Amino acid sequence: MTKRSSTLGRTPATAAAACVALVLLAGCGAAGSGGAPGAAQSAPTGASGGAAVAAPGGADPTGAATWTHYGADAGGTRFSPAAQITPANVRRLRIAWRYSTGELQRRGKDLITNSSTQVVPILAEGHLVFCTPFNRVIALDPATGRERWVYDPEVDTSHPLPYQYNCRGLAQWRDPQAAPDAACATRLYMGTADSRVIALDARTGRTCADFGENGQVRVVRDRPDRFPGESKIASAPVIAGGVVAVGSFVMDNLRTDAPPGTVYAYDLRTGEQRWRFDPIPQDPADPAFATWGNGSALRTGAANVWSTMVADEARGIIYAPVGSAAPDFWGGERPGDNLYSSSLVALDAATGRPTWHFQSVRHDIWDYDVSSPPMLVDLVRDGRPLPAVVQNTKQGFVFVFDRTNGTPLFPIEDRPVPQNALPGEWLAPTQPFPVKPEPLVPTTLTPDDAWGFTFWDRRACRKKIEALRSEGIFTPPTTAPGTILVPGTAGGANWGGPAYDPARRLMIVNVNRVPQVVILVPRAQIPGIEGINLEAGNDVAAATGTPYGVRREWLLSPWGAPCVAPPWGELVAVSLDDGSIRWRVPLGSIEKQLPIRFEWNLGTPNVGGPVVTAGGLVFIGATMDGFLRAFDVETGEMLWRHEMPAGTQTTPMTYEAGGRQFVVMATGNHLWFGSPPGDEVIAFALPES
Repeated sequence: MTKRSSTLGRTPATAAAACVALVLLAGCGAAGSGGAPGAAQSAPTGASGGAAVAAPGGADPTGAATWTHYGADAGGTRFSPAAQITPANVRRLRIAWRYSTGELQRRGKDLITNSSTQVVPILAEGHLVFCTPFNRVIALDPATGRERWVYDPEVDTSHPLPYQYNCRGLAQWRDPQAAPDAACATRLYMGTADSRVIALDARTGRTCADFGENGQVRVVRDRPDRFPGESKIASAPVIAGGVVAVGSFVMDNLRTDAPPGTVYAYDLRTGEQRWRFDPIPQDPADPAFATWGNGSALRTGAANVWSTMVADEARGIIYAPVGSAAPDFWGGERPGDNLYSSSLVALDAATGRPTWHFQSVRHDIWDYDVSSPPMLVDLVRDGRPLPAVVQNTKQGFVFVFDRTNGTPLFPIEDRPVPQNALPGEWLAPTQPFPVKPEPLVPTTLTPDDAWGFTFWDRRACRKKIEALRSEGIFTPPTTAPGTILVPGTAGGANWGGPAYDPARRLMIVNVNRVPQVVILVPRAQIPGIEGINLEAGNDVAAATGTPYGVRREWLLSPWGAPCVAPPWGELVAVSLDDGSIRWRVPLGSIEKQLPIRFEWNLGTPNVGGPVVTAGGLVFIGATMDGFLRAFDVETGEMLWRHEMPAGTQTTPMTYEAGGRQFVVMATGNHLWFGSPPGDEVIAFALPES
């Protein structure tokens, strides 16, 4: 997870660099805007009054497949067969409608600032459905943006920072035994900030009374939260094998015995718990238990699935990206490889038992969670189709496996990694490296790599790098002056995930390239959990139960620019046929930090993912500059961009309704980016004429 860092300095000579260096700056970007609460607004070009996009049961009257899952489909490919918008006409895109959720007015700026808008809408029962950061579920007419129904679970909003209210999305299920017009024939499932799983009738928004207790199940963890919001459900559930499964967000770096990262699965109709999967094994008979030395599996928390799971519905397999164990940067209390932390785990959807796994980081002490959602694709090997799962990582690595059994489809090598940690730490002597594709971001940093706008700040960066421990990726954290983390904890790739063009067999993914400095701080110098003060730009965490807390800083020049050469964020296209990189382009402009504004695409830190369409386009927001962009999938050329009224740190989606293709993006605040607050969902389309 990524935390807020200190505000970057500004001088006239370095205005171009300020705000670009990190993923978390308050104060950067344009002011937000919003319409009347709960109102759809037509753009001056007019909005279509066409019919709803799907008939009951999910049939699509336009013939274009619908966006029915968080990642477009169950496998998370973020691909749409919609092809009305093309490289030839994308410059004609205009706002078709915009809808304000009213959250900015309802909650107030202070509470909005304590939230992140990361939602991706889906299509269900003819509605465009999404959740606000406060778990209000809203259904709109997909063609006009007019509100149809709203459900509010009334989560408690009295908690202070760093609670981070967030809802990334919903999942849906069509009950094959229900009559088409029956209540809850199609159900929506959502996890909440107060750890409930709620089932709604997709047609009406009413709770499904037969699920749990009046439509909801409360998740009760084996180890309770120390304060409200230490754990929560933020990502969309996943459905397969007759169950709805949810992971959890667990606050980083606070304590060794953090809440556990258990995945829970509930019966789709009744809400009865069917199984649970503990990424930190609790049964001594489990072979993975032995990878936690000194019985530490029973005392360690986190290793949670905080990102998005995907499913091979036909094979009944759920793919879970598992995070790092607690705390992130010191593992002396948990010697061993620590399975199944920092792993991709394939779970039998009916039982929750692992069918295979791959650990991308052994004994993770770098916060290298498996944060990117897995992606299920069909590749061709030896002339035959082969079901594959693709896993991007914060390290900038891309691992590709046969998704039925975990066999690597590109070679993976175990390579020696830096050793000599602080006394009491345990290190794995080797880590896995994919031979192909090559790392998507740099994995080493030397003084010769120092960069600056001028000779003066480049020299300052060089001196800073020389003073820090920097032996490349997997260098163990140390005390002051600290260790360079390359890549940083924002990635490489992060939770936005990739998209896939099945015709070209191209994976498109956005990456970050700003290194970080990690400093282990003796516990006596940190008072406790109160040592975190995100609003003051103080990224110091207690990590109670260990000899060290942690301080994180971005590797910046005295003027506030990254000490490495741009681009600081990129969009990359990777061939999954041969593992080659087809193109890479800067993602993001620093124009809003210039004294005289002009487009300067040096790339910015980014979170949120891309979308690929059959029309040959890639759509992506994600950047710090607040633009939604379109790129040519063949060449990477940027063809169109639109400045949004608030933060765009999520993934767009697209569909056809009323004879038009729409591209839809949710905008709003992002707690770690300090994005301009807002609460609008905005739809783009070609002019009706």
